[in-house]
Amino acid sequence: MKIFGIGVDIIDNIRFKKLANKKQFINRICSAKELSILKNKRNKELFLSKRFSAKEAFVKSLGSGFRNNLCFNDISILNDAKGKPYFKFNRKLLNILKKKYKLLKFKAYLSLSDEKKHSIAFVILQRLK
Repeated sequence: MKIFGIGVDIIDNIRFKKLANKKQFINRICSAKELSILKNKRNKELFLSKRFSAKEAFVKSLGSGFRNNLCFNDISILNDAKGKPYFKFNRKLLNILKKKYKLLKFKAYLSLSDEKKHSIAFVILQRLK
């Protein structure tokens, strides 16, 4: 396994209690797919805090943060049929990964966890041959 980068981020969930009601903030961090999922969530704060944390951990795995025209809503955090979280990237982000980071083929592994007060995300970014 050729690791390109790792990233981790931890969030204080209480920060998201107020932010969960701010439409401008939600539109800035959520992709269109995430917005449609968010509508049916009872615990919007936890949904948002985990996605925020995962996206922060991903850009940390790149070593760049949100620079070079990267935006939160370029990244979607979705769940498979068993609930396992995974990344879905839009075309703009895939082009940035190819041009800026030379990542033509890659795999991004994501682990999310939460407790009452905190959410955490861990990412391993693997370069494939």
